[in-house]
Amino acid sequence: MRSLYLDIFSGISGDMFIGAMLDLGVEFRELDRELRKLGLNGYHLHVARKHKSSIEGVKFDVHLEGEDCGHDHGHDHGHGHDHGHGHDHGHGHDHGHGHDHGHGEERTFAIIRQLIESSPLSDWVKAKSIAVFHRVAVAEGKVHGLPPESVHFHEVGAVDSIVDIVGAAICLELLGKPHITSAPVVEGTGFVNCAHGRFPIPTTATLEILGARGIGVSQCDEPHELVTPTGAAILAEFVESFGPMGSVKAQRIGYGLGKRNNKTRPNVLRAILSETSEVSAPHDWLTDQVAVLETNLDDISGEILGHVLERAFRLGALDAFHTPIQMKKQRPGVLLTVLCEPDNADLFTEFLLVETTAFGVRRTVAQRRKLLRDHIAVKTPYGTVQVKRGLLNGKVVQAAPEYESCKGVAAMAGVPVKEVFEAARRLLP
Repeated sequence: MRSLYLDIFSGISGDMFIGAMLDLGVEFRELDRELRKLGLNGYHLHVARKHKSSIEGVKFDVHLEGEDCGHDHGHDHGHGHDHGHGHDHGHGHDHGHGHDHGHGEERTFAIIRQLIESSPLSDWVKAKSIAVFHRVAVAEGKVHGLPPESVHFHEVGAVDSIVDIVGAAICLELLGKPHITSAPVVEGTGFVNCAHGRFPIPTTATLEILGARGIGVSQCDEPHELVTPTGAAILAEFVESFGPMGSVKAQRIGYGLGKRNNKTRPNVLRAILSETSEVSAPHDWLTDQVAVLETNLDDISGEILGHVLERAFRLGALDAFHTPIQMKKQRPGVLLTVLCEPDNADLFTEFLLVETTAFGVRRTVAQRRKLLRDHIAVKTPYGTVQVKRGLLNGKVVQAAPEYESCKGVAAMAGVPVKEVFEAARRLLP
């Protein structure tokens, strides 16, 4: 089985991701040919081999016709693809955030989805591309108080961002749909300018996208945006687990370059391709570890207990719940359990000791086995609903309509959410 590890020590953006995939061996001409199936006009692609902090890699850019590209006409022809102008929009903007072209077409998620669905791209590329856009639509909808279907993308709906997102899915298909893991997410500090104003880093959309998937994020001292909303959505959709490298035997290493010269780290995305023995993995499920924190409580009010659970999720807990138990001297009580990433166990232990009446917290580390997941679009009488599927050894063993997708479709159709949910369930393959 082919595996891909994303070493995102300097963040991730859509153009940097595609640059890394090209450096791993994806043929530019194949990527370009597949992208043309979208039927989009008014753009051209530039690919060049360049250096960033003495690291050689690939810079990928989308140029809109009539745009003042600000070319660096150094003509790095070393990669052998396209014009090789070495043009950069900059990592901090990712074509999908904080980069207002002024002439980019404003699109809703519904329009973008229809564009992708009506194309002759493969079913996998269409499903994955729509799923990435759906994650951004849900996040933007929460920020602006709109259902995902109605969200207008001032920047993410522009041609270059559609190319970035669909191109990412195409690259992964051309690589053989590898099993993807990633380093923990690290973001910079400061502020970023976007269509809606000036926002602190991480931006609200990035936080919403990562939080919805349960992905933790920490900040470093780099005074720039490192993880863009498009980059966050790519991570949320494709990466199965986050953590340090685990016995990775690198066969190929690719570097996707950004434009900015960072102050504390090279502005590059490192992608590592390896092969995993099929013999050692009879099942294609995913494995990781979680910390299990537990404490028995018999003197905490229901209001405080509810507050503790809500705050645990806001802090990034993978799960949090309480179970009725019988304690010493036959006293009724609750078993409070919090699941979190092992690296966050101390944080949540302190949280439980401070926020509850606990005098101690038990901690164990548990192994998890998780189904591979993907998303498909199901057309109901009320609208198209995203469905999450769980696969084991290539066979679908679980399928469930996504609540946020059903909620958005129900709002647009003016019907109860449960009707949309049941309609989607009846159409599950």
